[in-house]
Amino acid sequence: MSIESAIEQIIREGMLRGEFDNLKGKGKPLNLDDYFNTPEDMRMGFSILKSNDFVPEEVERLKEIAELREKLKAAGDPEEKVALEKRLRDQTMALSLILEKNKRKL
Repeated sequence: MSIESAIEQIIREGMLRGEFDNLKGKGKPLNLDDYFNTPEDMRMGFSILKSNDFVPEEVERLKEIAELREKLKAAGDPEEKVALEKRLRDQTMALSLILEKNKRKL
């Protein structure tokens, strides 16, 4: 028995026992856009990071910037607005530096 047929047999037995019935995303198509948009030499690393809920720093900065913009729209106190604007500028600058650093690595 070849390794492929042994693996297929194990999968068939698991299917009969219902071990695959409650999988996340069952019956939904796979979205492979991220996979194919990632450079080939980085796919494995990104896949591991993503499956462990790691978010790249630039994504964290983008989220923070979006939150700060929403808070700024809702802010009524002038002092609070000044503080939020400063944080927004700081986060935007930090994001720019990260993106510039990453561009140089490529």
